[in-house]
Amino acid sequence: MNRAELVQALAQQSGQPKEAVEQVLGALGDVVGEALTSGEKVSLPGLLTAERVERAERQGRNPQTGESMTIPAGHAVKLTAVSSLKAQVRGR
Repeated sequence: MNRAELVQALAQQSGQPKEAVEQVLGALGDVVGEALTSGEKVSLPGLLTAERVERAERQGRNPQTGESMTIPAGHAVKLTAVSSLKAQVRGR
């Protein structure tokens, strides 16, 4: 499902106009991004939890040349589905 399909489905399910759903979805992305950037953990009850994690420096390989290189330390986002969502996907 892409963004347009998600907006369509949410608009249909909620009875809201697509423009309003699009704005809310955009705002949600902005708020979650700002929270994760500041190091906060974001929990969407019944759906998922997102948190910022640190990645250590590691060795990698340039796929074009095969040359070994060092990938610097950085940050990533870890998403975890809550148990109710996992159960729904499993069909339980």
